[in-house]
Amino acid sequence: MSNKLVIATRNLGKIVEFRRILNSISESTVELVGLDQFPELVDVEETGTSFAENALLKARYTAAMTGLPSISDDSGLCVDALNGAPGIFSARWAGEHGNDQANIEKLLDELKAVPDEKRGAHFLCAAALVMPDGREELSEGLFFGSILHTSVGAGGFGYDPIFAPFGMSISSAQLSAEEKDAISHRGKSLRAIAPHVIEMLGGLR
Repeated sequence: MSNKLVIATRNLGKIVEFRRILNSISESTVELVGLDQFPELVDVEETGTSFAENALLKARYTAAMTGLPSISDDSGLCVDALNGAPGIFSARWAGEHGNDQANIEKLLDELKAVPDEKRGAHFLCAAALVMPDGREELSEGLFFGSILHTSVGAGGFGYDPIFAPFGMSISSAQLSAEEKDAISHRGKSLRAIAPHVIEMLGGLR
């Protein structure tokens, strides 16, 4: 079996992150490639009703089109006071996909009357591994905290500047990449699915 794994993203940072996680478990021979090597593939419309469904949609499409094992993730922010919103709509909460600043401003406006003790929230990330023969694995990771009243910090992306991890007095945007990897929803979900990658692809030295 090929030891090549397609990560269904054009974000090189995610590939580097997953390589780091795989190597933290075992010295692996799994070769990671991104969608930049498959320019003919289109972006999959995220029509699922959950993070898991969207992750599986992307991984299944990529595996079917490339004939290679594929992995994808979907994640977002769930705010208690908004009954779990923005959830799967996190990236386009303000209307335009990927406009982080607009999404933050809209969320803060919706929470402006909510007191500190009711500003609980969590990030959720679902990671899906799909093999060409139809085998699938799914993992999820949670990252608990609360929503700040204003943006703090210049690191990270998305809602990081307004998310204070549980037990911390700083935002996710003030954490180093290594610190965030260790406790984040994405780090947890990828660490959970990494052993399945190694087992299914036989990617051990």
